[in-house]
Amino acid sequence: MDTDEITGATNETVGKIQDAVGSVTGDASAQLAGKAKELGGKVQEVYGQATDQLRQTTTENPLITLAVVGLAGFLLGALFKSANRNSMNYDDVPPARGRRY
Repeated sequence: MDTDEITGATNETVGKIQDAVGSVTGDASAQLAGKAKELGGKVQEVYGQATDQLRQTTTENPLITLAVVGLAGFLLGALFKSANRNSMNYDDVPPARGRRY
C-alpha cells in the first residue's frame, strides 16, 4: 500500500466527517469543505493505487516497460522533428540590404 493511498483514504474519511458535521449544524461552507476534502482524498487514493499498480507492472515486466518507454521516446522525437520542419530556418532569411557592421 502506497502512502498516497493511506493519506487519500484518511482525507476522504475526514471529509465525510466534516460533511456530516456541516449537515447536522446547517453550515453550508463546512459541508462544502468536507465534500471538497472527500473528493481530494479520493483522487489521491486513486493516484496512489495507480502508482502502486505501475510499480508492480514495471517490476514484473521490465522488457515490456522498456519497449513502451522506447516507443514513447520515438513518437516524441518524431513529433518534435515535424514541428521543427514547420518553423523558419535562419538560412531561409533573405540577406539584409545596406551596410553590414
